[in-house]
Amino acid sequence: MTEPNYSACTSMLVGKNATVDGSTLIGRNEDAKAAWPKRFVVHEHQVATDPVVFQSTANGFQLELPAEAAKYTATPEWTDSEGLFEEEGINEHGVAMSATESTYANDSVLGCDPLVKDGLGEEAMVTVVLPYVKSAREGVQRLGEIVSTKGASETNGILFSDAQEVWYFEIGSGHQWVAQRIPDDCYAVVANQMAIEKVDFNDQVNFQWSQGLEKFVTDNHLNPDRHGFNFRHIFGTRTQMDTYYNTPRVWYGQRMFNPEIEQEPTSQDLPFLRKSSRRLSATDVQMLLSSHYQGTEFDPVGTGSEFDKHRFRPISFAKTQESHVLQLQADLPVEIGGIHWLSMGVGAESTFVPFFAGISETPAAYQYPVGHDYDPQSAYWNFKLVGILTDAHYHRFIDQVNDVQAELRQSYRQIINQAQSQVANSNDLVALANQASNQAAKLALSRFQALSSQLITDSADLSPLNYHQDLNL
Repeated sequence: MTEPNYSACTSMLVGKNATVDGSTLIGRNEDAKAAWPKRFVVHEHQVATDPVVFQSTANGFQLELPAEAAKYTATPEWTDSEGLFEEEGINEHGVAMSATESTYANDSVLGCDPLVKDGLGEEAMVTVVLPYVKSAREGVQRLGEIVSTKGASETNGILFSDAQEVWYFEIGSGHQWVAQRIPDDCYAVVANQMAIEKVDFNDQVNFQWSQGLEKFVTDNHLNPDRHGFNFRHIFGTRTQMDTYYNTPRVWYGQRMFNPEIEQEPTSQDLPFLRKSSRRLSATDVQMLLSSHYQGTEFDPVGTGSEFDKHRFRPISFAKTQESHVLQLQADLPVEIGGIHWLSMGVGAESTFVPFFAGISETPAAYQYPVGHDYDPQSAYWNFKLVGILTDAHYHRFIDQVNDVQAELRQSYRQIINQAQSQVANSNDLVALANQASNQAAKLALSRFQALSSQLITDSADLSPLNYHQDLNL
């Protein structure tokens, strides 16, 4: 079977009681193009004296913004010619947002409430929401108001969190949406499908929705179920793309964290929420985002048949531009209790570097590039280079990559522990965040640059244009 040529992402959300340290966790792979550099920046707190109007360079979407904008981290594209695509970040109030998980609505729904050509899309979403909210719940409310009034140009899933709550928001059509709070003891894996199932309209603590959502569905005869209100059934799809491109990724995530549950990778009825068989960490989410069906016949670099190896779209693959895990811990100040874990390039062949939410700037290599093509000054291209070199001789080199990844994970933990142990005695948490984050970033870049050099050297004699002479001749 030929893999569809779609660009899409994979997400995971984890409630605070499902984690080893009480953190909330949201994470996502940004998958679009195999060579499309990303940057990592900090937008400082700003108060405008004149009216601020956001104008999209992608589709003409416009929105008047509040005068005051909070500081936040973001990963914009190398160019804004196709839109900003800031994608994810943590703001100074301890709110994390990741946008978006591309989803697909069915024709019946879109026939009744079409997408809006100049409505809100992925490229603008973080920019017009994250700087203006002080909780995850406020993030849901602000995004919902924009979608309801200005319309959406795409159907998408959006992740929000603060140190107490995790929310998943789904745009189902041009103006209709629903959001669900992830229970504190649960996790969810989402892969390009409408995911939210039963909506309880009597529970405004754990659900939010667009005004008139029930009436819209009833008036247009959109509910295929005899009982209840299942958002996935009403707004989503059940196509071949779901079977081979989407549901297997959810299946693998649930297999990782609930191996005791038997399910089929092509099932269209995998549950949105699960309670893991063990407590989860930021590393667990990173491992999911870096996975490619290891331990199954579907691993594209495994030992299965050629059919099975290319049957399903893996989670980590060549078109991943960056991966992130946003961690928020309630018992520490947001400057140090928030961590923006960032992996540039393909997660399976890169490393998740921890940046504390309190940073006031990012390393120069992360603010580069100003162009599209390979540049050794760019952090993106340094990590991407290791992946390209590894791919050429995957089974020969992957153990070296894994060893460096493991070494760095241990070093990151030491850096984090040291920084968090200094919180009580620090009178400048921003400086502490900058120092620790720069230390982790510098270490990651130096180790991956050294790894690239070693892989280039080791590749020198692996050309197919080779000849091994018999020295006895």
